[in-house]
Amino acid sequence: MKIILIFGPQAVGKMTIGEKVGESLGLPLFHNHVTLDAIWPYIGWNERTFELSDQLRMDIFDHISKDGDHPGIVFTFVWGFDLKDDWKYIDKLKSLFSDKHHKLYFVELEASLEERLKRNGSSYRLEKKPSKRDIDLSKKELLHSVENHRLNSLPGEIEEQNYLRLDVTEIDAQKASEKIIEWIN
Repeated sequence: MKIILIFGPQAVGKMTIGEKVGESLGLPLFHNHVTLDAIWPYIGWNERTFELSDQLRMDIFDHISKDGDHPGIVFTFVWGFDLKDDWKYIDKLKSLFSDKHHKLYFVELEASLEERLKRNGSSYRLEKKPSKRDIDLSKKELLHSVENHRLNSLPGEIEEQNYLRLDVTEIDAQKASEKIIEWIN
């Protein structure tokens, strides 16, 4: 079973690249807004929204980890490297899948802020992520996170055996996914 974790800051291209990787490898894509967009319309954006989202995700991951016939999954998310709770979340994921001897792949994406701001309003992103359709608010959140969090790792910070860092500023999702698939295979 392959568990491919694709992470990076907002609007870097995680979902689009993750879709292409999943299609090529026959794995479903589980992007972080699947759970968030199912919850926030009913209770708003608050701490409880994220708690429920994490709970639902962990239940799904637990089920997948125990299903011997499941091929694996591509999961995309934002990892706040300055946030202890995010590191704990990653440790839980690693433990859940490593305990069952599944192969985990860590793919970190990065892109310039200018490029991410362009991608923030792409029609495909807005189609797939209803909570991002208020482009002004989405841009404000993106800029806020740049000022307040570190959403890409420092050199040597991620010590995973299967780790790839890819700058996608100047390559499209197809080319990025091809590089990831080549690395995995």
